[in-house]
Amino acid sequence: MQAPGVALDPAAARGAGHQEPRAGPPAADPASALSGQVAPTPRSATTPQPSTRRRWQWPLSPRPVVLRRFAPPATTWGAGHRGIDLAATPGEPVLAVASGTVSHVGVIAGKPTISVLHADGIRSTYEPVGASVRTGESVEAGQTIGLVESAGSHCTSTCLHLGAIRGAEYLDPLLLLGGWRVRLLPLHGPPARGP
Repeated sequence: MQAPGVALDPAAARGAGHQEPRAGPPAADPASALSGQVAPTPRSATTPQPSTRRRWQWPLSPRPVVLRRFAPPATTWGAGHRGIDLAATPGEPVLAVASGTVSHVGVIAGKPTISVLHADGIRSTYEPVGASVRTGESVEAGQTIGLVESAGSHCTSTCLHLGAIRGAEYLDPLLLLGGWRVRLLPLHGPPARGP
């Protein structure tokens, strides 16, 4: 029987009846994995810590339409979408999502990019953006850091790609932007009323 939260390696399952756990939340100790008890699930690499949630402001004004959401890769170098795409027009001002220091201005894979390192250790990345700031410059939240460029966009129409990175881990920028309303809906219609 498989302990909850522990994925089993199918290749090992074909062996001599031995299965090695992999890529799941760690058990509190080896004995608890055998008993079916699992330690609390650690935060996902793509979920910001509570202290960093809802700290960012939108990089375009007015608030843009999200064209494509974050889709983390299954592996470090795997396919995925490491940020969000926001509807934009060429020449539209791009705003720093939070105060920080510009850590990169340049071209990556043919796309003009800007990165800003924030006090919480998260870097915001913007592309394709013609920079109006320089590496090492301090910026304030809401300050214009450049203009959206039409060349270099991976969208079918012009867009701004916004990324969020802590160390080597990509985060979902929407979780940092906040401003979402949660609305619970019934699964099967309204509850039945008594006689």
